[in-house]
Amino acid sequence: MTRRTAMGAWSAGLSCLLVCVVLFSAAFGPVRVAPLVVAEVLLNAVALPVGIEPAGATGVGPLSIPLPRLEWASVFDFAVPATHETIVMRIRLPRVVLAATVGFALAAAGTVMQGFFRNPMADPSIVGVSSGAALGAVASIVLPLPLGLRPMAFLCAILTAFAVYLIASEGGRTPVATLLLAGVAIQTFLGAMISYLQLSAGESLEQVVYWLMGHLHASTWTDVRLSLPVVIPLFVLLVVYAGDLNVLLLGEEDAQSLGIEVERTKRLLLAAASVITAAGVAVSGVIGFVGLIVPHVMRLLVGPDHRILLPTSALAGSVFLVATDTVARAGPAEVPVGIVTAALGAPFFLYLLRTREVHAL
Repeated sequence: MTRRTAMGAWSAGLSCLLVCVVLFSAAFGPVRVAPLVVAEVLLNAVALPVGIEPAGATGVGPLSIPLPRLEWASVFDFAVPATHETIVMRIRLPRVVLAATVGFALAAAGTVMQGFFRNPMADPSIVGVSSGAALGAVASIVLPLPLGLRPMAFLCAILTAFAVYLIASEGGRTPVATLLLAGVAIQTFLGAMISYLQLSAGESLEQVVYWLMGHLHASTWTDVRLSLPVVIPLFVLLVVYAGDLNVLLLGEEDAQSLGIEVERTKRLLLAAASVITAAGVAVSGVIGFVGLIVPHVMRLLVGPDHRILLPTSALAGSVFLVATDTVARAGPAEVPVGIVTAALGAPFFLYLLRTREVHAL
């Protein structure tokens, strides 16, 4: 089986599985909605542009510019109860889509980080991105800051990754070992700052702890619009450089001799993986084990070629987080999804350690 055939087969299978999990998750809740009805609601939302209608001018005075608007027509017209349509489109589907987006981002970033550091224990938070996002979020909850929680979390995550890179770089080079150690040190320091803010949280402590556990409660389409436009382009960029990541696994000297611009490629991979992680963590809190366990499982199934491993891991991450979030809200009281991912991921990871060869990339 060729690489393209294998990637196409795995991607098609995981995409079908993702659709099934999404339909089941959107159907599940206090008000049961049949998965077929969920599918009909989604199909009713499909629309195509059928024309252009003139709109009022936009601007002031002589700078007013008439802007046309597209006319849309629905492709399907299934008879769906209005209550079910509201429940699916406004309450459940935003959460399901956000779970798929965050799982996609974390698994993709984890795959790149494990290849980048040539270390199976690497995960998306290894350069302090999650700790930076946590500090920004906690600070926005506890302190009177002008930025909101999500923008603050995203900004602090990016600044943390940039700081780790600057600390680890010397003479135009960024040794991987130094980058790893710098990330651990920064995470420890930020953890101390987060602990101090928790002591000062007062009545906000419950909100702080809930965010740090990782959750998708009360997700909205705004959260999806904030994260998805960041995740998709960066993922495409990572896929483009997946072949270079394969070469980097041979060692930097060998990669250089094969024509890879090592430092430029390392900077690009690190930046893209950090930003895609920040986009996920900023809207969901710190959700562990997705970026660690999913790449391991997919590597065992599809092999170490990142041209196949990266897209399949990302899709599997979406499936995993949508499924675990469904479990998180299945009980009498909803629990943060970060608890479920850790509770399910840790025993499975220990099983892999005992039964399979997981220490070699």
